[in-house]
Amino acid sequence: MTTAFAQTPSRPNLPALPDGWPIGSYRTYAEAQRAVDHLADSDFPVADVTIVGVEPMLVERIAARLTWGRVLSRGALSGAWFGLFVGLLLSLLYPAAGLTPIVLGLAAGMGFAMVFAAVSYGSTRGKRDFISSSQLVAQRYDVLCLPRNAEQGRQLLGDLALR
Repeated sequence: MTTAFAQTPSRPNLPALPDGWPIGSYRTYAEAQRAVDHLADSDFPVADVTIVGVEPMLVERIAARLTWGRVLSRGALSGAWFGLFVGLLLSLLYPAAGLTPIVLGLAAGMGFAMVFAAVSYGSTRGKRDFISSSQLVAQRYDVLCLPRNAEQGRQLLGDLALR
């Protein structure tokens, strides 16, 4: 059973497999991007081109080990920025108060952020004692082109490879 929702022209951005014939395959995204840039510089109709990451994988790179000291200091630092911002706003609204709103905002921001950081870290019970960043990468990147211009695209990318 198909629904009208998936077939309406007003929903053109639904996930779909890419169209086209392969005209190049590259180890890195930068190489595939360079190939498409070469096509664009050659006045090729790049609207017919798609870069497809094949065999995607999620890569998580570990940056550092988490410790209570690191957690609390990061919490204090982030809270200090927010507290300073609030303190500065309050000092603009109440100029007669002097530096008191800034100092109070800074101290309160640091204190609250440290408490929230400690509760958050403590709730993991040592199951995630590291800082990391995740990135989606592919084994290779294929450049596809619609059939009407695929042969011309292959020739242009072949010329690029010969350089």
